[in-house]
Amino acid sequence: MTKIKTIGILTSGGDAPGMNAAIRAVTRSGICNGFTIKGIYRGYDGLIKGEVETFTTENVSGIITRGGTILKTARSKEFMTPEGMAKAYETCQREAIDALVVIGGNGSLTGARNFAMEYDFPVVGLPGTIDNDLYGTDSTIGYDTTMNTIMECVDRIRDTANSHERIFFVEVMGRDAGFLALNSAIACGAEAALIPEEETDADQLKDFMARGIRKSKKSCIVIVSESPKCGALYYADRVKKEFPEFDVRVSILGHMQRGGSPSAHDRILASRTGVGAIKALMQGQRNVMIGVRNNEVVFVPFSEAIRSDKPFNKGLIKVLDELSI
Repeated sequence: MTKIKTIGILTSGGDAPGMNAAIRAVTRSGICNGFTIKGIYRGYDGLIKGEVETFTTENVSGIITRGGTILKTARSKEFMTPEGMAKAYETCQREAIDALVVIGGNGSLTGARNFAMEYDFPVVGLPGTIDNDLYGTDSTIGYDTTMNTIMECVDRIRDTANSHERIFFVEVMGRDAGFLALNSAIACGAEAALIPEEETDADQLKDFMARGIRKSKKSCIVIVSESPKCGALYYADRVKKEFPEFDVRVSILGHMQRGGSPSAHDRILASRTGVGAIKALMQGQRNVMIGVRNNEVVFVPFSEAIRSDKPFNKGLIKVLDELSI
């Protein structure tokens, strides 16, 4: 195996609080261990177009507190094609990049795996996604901050719900995973969480509302995972038709969930996994995501990390049900 001298780093897909902390950790740990670090702007698109800059410790000074990503990010359709991957590989050769560290979610790490396999190229991933849907790590970079943002927003919505005796359906991100919705519902004292992992029929919805109304007259908070078919607007419309006596409102939190200064938890997670990425490459690891499981840094094969069936603790549903009576 060719000795690694230069490591490229990029962020891909949706931004997540803590990505900058991860960039900082990879850069400083890499330089500390004798590597040249090159920042790649705008994700895989930037790798294809050659948007590369050599990083020093000064490039990452003061960024641990900032949300978003100083490397910018993008979703690249071109990289999904053989031609796009070939251009990306040409950039790596031209810039003398011997290995890549990719910070992103499921789609980004899938692209990393495909590129690594196609060109027998060392690639290590960091779990940068607010959805917490990557297998093999207890938490992903950005998840904790996003939960805290949701909690703060819902606490404010609760004031209006109580004052006007309304039912609020609050839609949060999460794509096909309900981790954000369920855990933020518990943290916010919501009456229910409607998530992809659990099918919800009309009787369950009625039961959720009834429990909330017994507790606090006609005010009720229901957290809903985003969905093109059955998001917050869908459930609100159902209630308006099936239970017209209730005053219903919808609040879609949208992209405000992604922004903001990362929490201490996300900064520490990003720092530990960033240092872990350099350690993995020094040990000859490739095609792995760096995660933290049971408070230990672990190397998770890409094929395992991008599985769609990350274990979901259904006991938390019972916790929410019992606490919302």
